Amino acid sequence: MANEHEKKQKEKSSSRQTSVVDSKTPIIWVLGGPGCGKGTQCDKIVAKYGFNHLSTGDLLRAEVASGSVKGQELLSIMKTGGLVSNEAVLELLAAAMSKIENAKGFLIDGYPREEAQGREFEKLIRPVDLVLYFECSNETLVNRILVRAAASVEKRADDNEETLKTRIATFRANTEKILIQYPDKLRRINAERGVDEIFAEVSDAIDATLAKK
Repeated sequence: MANEHEKKQKEKSSSRQTSVVDSKTPIIWVLGGPGCGKGTQCDKIVAKYGFNHLSTGDLLRAEVASGSVKGQELLSIMKTGGLVSNEAVLELLAAAMSKIENAKGFLIDGYPREEAQGREFEKLIRPVDLVLYFECSNETLVNRILVRAAASVEKRADDNEETLKTRIATFRANTEKILIQYPDKLRRINAERGVDEIFAEVSDAIDATLAKK
């Protein structure tokens, strides 16, 4: 009897994990270095396909701004320069996704950032359907960010060439460990081209993914 009870509890737990997002709703991870232009492409994807665009950074800031108990906890961590746990980030993502009814698709922007995060996402929420990776040379990324920084009213302390090179090197080391796990779902996009040319390839990748759902 005890074993049967444990089995039912595990089945319930498994059901909860896979019910965050309907299996027919596409989940797309959007990855790329700082300055690769993924924000522009996400806007175009939302406009064409009506997908929901979720950024973990935006979710964290919104939770802090809400003044909730969880938001206050997150704020205290960020104020001291600490890293918000992956568990906390995933909880915010899962909650945001589960609140959206009749979603046509989800764009998860800038996540996962580390090798283990992808596995945790798929365990808690659901396996990813497509990974879009926008590729740019280091030189292009640095130049784009410096140009953007020069035109911005708000100056960031890390928008200098030396710091940018360090950020990009860290990003590349972490991202390759993520991408190697999803060879059949990965689509590498050359992001050195014009916006419309890039989006044509992005659309092809998304259309192919939707055709499988």
